[in-house]
Amino acid sequence: MADEAVARPATGDELAFDRTKAGQPPLEPSTTRDRGIGPFKRLVLRGATVIDGTGAPPIGPTDIVVENGRIVLMKKVGSAKTVIKEAARPPGGDHEIDCHGKFVTPGFVDCHGHAGVAYHAANGWVPPVDYVYKLWLAHGVTTVREMGSFNGLGWMLDQKQRSEANSIAAPRLLSYVYFPAVNDMLKTVHTPDEGRAWLRQAKARGADGVKFFGAPPAIMEAALDECRKLGLRTGCHHAQTAVTRMNALTTAGWGLGSAEHYYGLPEALFEDRVVQNYPHDYDYNDEYFRFSVAGQMFQQGAKPGSAKWNEVLDKFLALDFTFVPTFTIYDANRDLMRARQADWHKAYTWKSMWNYFQPQRGGHGSYWYRWSTQNEIEWKENYRLWMTFINEYKNRGGRVCAGSDSGFIFQIFGFGYIRELELLQEAGFHPIEVLRAATSQGAALCGLADEIGTVEVGKKADLLVHDHNPLTDFKMLYGTGAMRLNDETRTIEWHRALRFTIKDGVIYDTAELLADVRAMVDKSWEDDGPTLAERPK
Repeated sequence: MADEAVARPATGDELAFDRTKAGQPPLEPSTTRDRGIGPFKRLVLRGATVIDGTGAPPIGPTDIVVENGRIVLMKKVGSAKTVIKEAARPPGGDHEIDCHGKFVTPGFVDCHGHAGVAYHAANGWVPPVDYVYKLWLAHGVTTVREMGSFNGLGWMLDQKQRSEANSIAAPRLLSYVYFPAVNDMLKTVHTPDEGRAWLRQAKARGADGVKFFGAPPAIMEAALDECRKLGLRTGCHHAQTAVTRMNALTTAGWGLGSAEHYYGLPEALFEDRVVQNYPHDYDYNDEYFRFSVAGQMFQQGAKPGSAKWNEVLDKFLALDFTFVPTFTIYDANRDLMRARQADWHKAYTWKSMWNYFQPQRGGHGSYWYRWSTQNEIEWKENYRLWMTFINEYKNRGGRVCAGSDSGFIFQIFGFGYIRELELLQEAGFHPIEVLRAATSQGAALCGLADEIGTVEVGKKADLLVHDHNPLTDFKMLYGTGAMRLNDETRTIEWHRALRFTIKDGVIYDTAELLADVRAMVDKSWEDDGPTLAERPK
């Protein structure tokens, strides 16, 4: 009995403990910072055109003064296409960035991220988490709502503290811990009282929030009530094993903060059924069934503009609910070939990740055993209806935030987040609305609206410096850039917007971060381990 007590994991570490025993240990943590300069006592950004994240249009030229990691002054220093009067500008700083002709935005908030995926150990050497952090920073992500803390809450809290101290090159990290109450992952909570006690322990350890996958209704309702009392923020992936007893509207009414992905939303729109029309031979543990059939759900719900559709919209709006759709993570379902052939896989996708993405039994999201034209057609229609709902929710004043969930289904860190911005625009968001979803709306969901999310005096210096206006083409935010033809030389060029990512006043050169990642990826492909598929060409 004493040995069992010693081996028992701490609250929030249970899933990582079990996975380690199964050969999927937590990722190698980050312990040192080898990139970034600053923070400086006084940093000045000169002559920027500012897109502030509130939804306001660009304005410039503006000088931005940062002292000890916070914005202390923003001064208009001229008008468009006029000569700036140097004498009227703020005094110099310890470090300055020439932003004339450049654009400054807030740092991006990834509202659904994972600090690496231990699952990839099934297919080889898993990258250290520095690979993940550098890809995030290289794509402008300065804050991540880490949904699940799957490396363990203790591991996550250590990385959060190091990031806060700027002793590692990483975004700001928020630890949302997995609530162990579903059978298909790990279930240690069996009663409402056990759930409340577990949450009190998680809060005492330092968790910022809770990631739910569902639970028996009595446990879920009690847990959400306890989270509200404790000040723990909440998000839920409404798993298919739980959603018939409580869809996203049910849990929103119980106080849930956000719905992740799309699960639970089409069920809230059902008019003539409670249970999705599953094939009779369906098996949730068969990933092909799980994800192919999921592409049929919105077609079984109320139609856009119908009375039921409007009723559901109104109820979510009245609850001040938030959606984090993560369109990006299911994008391959609409066009598998496109996702597999993405420009960045060759240089930036780690070997074990690439192996993991290939069709294989038992790999979460590796379900391409017989993916078909029909599957893609159904998923395209699923997206059309899903995007219509999310865009209309935004148009009526509802909060929608950008999240990536990268590490699965041919989406890699950083690149997947930028793809989400493209997909929000596809859904109908104006590019300024996309930027708002990625910045101020995300900050509000995380409870950090007073600290980050907009370019304003008093806020932390989480800023992005762009060589090109990102509103004109989000593709230029990819680490690979956007393909362009130089008409003078008749050659192809790759234009990349993001030059510097500034987090808490520390300045990261994105070209340096990307070079580090390329070197790490090359090394991952040098080992002699088995390969399910050749390295992307």
